[in-house]
Amino acid sequence: MNSPDKNPLHLVGKRSAGPQGTQLFSAAELRQYASEMEQAPDGRASVHEPVLEGLSAGFEGRRFSLRSGRQTLGRGSNNDIVADDPSVSSAHAWIINQHGHYVIMNTLSTNGTFVNDKRIHEAILKHGDHIRLGQAEFVFLTRERGLAGASRLRWVAAGLLVLIALGAAAWWLL
Repeated sequence: MNSPDKNPLHLVGKRSAGPQGTQLFSAAELRQYASEMEQAPDGRASVHEPVLEGLSAGFEGRRFSLRSGRQTLGRGSNNDIVADDPSVSSAHAWIINQHGHYVIMNTLSTNGTFVNDKRIHEAILKHGDHIRLGQAEFVFLTRERGLAGASRLRWVAAGLLVLIALGAAAWWLL
């Protein structure tokens, strides 16, 4: 948002301002700005924007951000997520965001869709689930790996600091 080409404030010298310096934008300009922001995922996993991270050969480390609505997965170039592997059907599966839950659905693929090594027709995805489309393997992430432990460590450290501060205050008062 800070880059001048993505920030509507880069137009400050080019547009008129309201009486208090407020910049005026048309509805079309605001819609365009909003769509540009939606199209710029940072690749980091979150509950609101989970990712599929490739695990198998040819996909290692590649991340595919999942958005709301339905996304298609398959070998065909017209899919939202293209898994260019001969074992993946051209229109292999869908991932659908249903009320905040991501559901994967097999779409009559030849080699099947598997979640945690179980063949499925439809399954609700959870953080860490392993997904296999033919021989292409992915992991579903709703947070970055290792962050849960780091978060707990921060809380423990903060708690220790509070206890030390309270102990020092009590000693000083006595």
